[in-house]
Amino acid sequence: MRNPNPSDKFTFGLWTVGWQARDPFGDATRDALDPVRTVSELADRGAYGVTFHDDDLIPFGSSISERAAHIARFKKALESTGMKVPMATTNLFSHPVFKDGAFTSNNRDIRRYAIRKVMTNIELAVELGAKTYVCWGGREGAETDIGKDPVVALERMREAFNVLGQYVIVGWIESRSRT
Repeated sequence: MRNPNPSDKFTFGLWTVGWQARDPFGDATRDALDPVRTVSELADRGAYGVTFHDDDLIPFGSSISERAAHIARFKKALESTGMKVPMATTNLFSHPVFKDGAFTSNNRDIRRYAIRKVMTNIELAVELGAKTYVCWGGREGAETDIGKDPVVALERMREAFNVLGQYVIVGWIESRSRT
C-alpha cells in the first residue's frame, strides 16, 4: 500500500480535524486547533486540500482587521504547502443568533445578516480558489415543529437563494467584463 499524496485529491474539513468534541449537553472537551497548523500537518500527510466553514477559519465576531489577519495567515499556509481549497461554506447554525434559523428566521434582521454573511464568504471562497460553495441550512426549521409557518419559511428560503443567486451571477458577469 502506498502513502497518500496530493494527486489523490483527498481533502479534510477543518471542522472534522479540529472538532472540539462538543455535544448537545456540554461544552468543548478539546482545545481549538489552529487552521494553519491543520493545513501544515495535513500537507505533511499527503492531503490535497482543506474545506471549511467561515467560523472554522475566522472566529465569529472577529473585527475586519482580525478577519483579514486570519485569512492572510491561512493563505500563506496554503501557498507554502501547495494545499488547495476546493470547497467552502458558511456556518449558519452554531451561534445562538441562528437558534430560529438563518434564512428562515422569524427575525428579519437575522435573515439579512445571514445573507450578508454568506455573500462575504462566497467572496472568500472565490478568493481562495474554491470551485464549490455549499449552503447548508442546519437549523432551518429542524429544531421545532411549530416555531414558524412552513410556507412562510419556504418563501424566505426562496428569497434568500434568489438574492444569493443574483449576487453570484452579477459578480460573475462583472468579473468576466474585467478580463
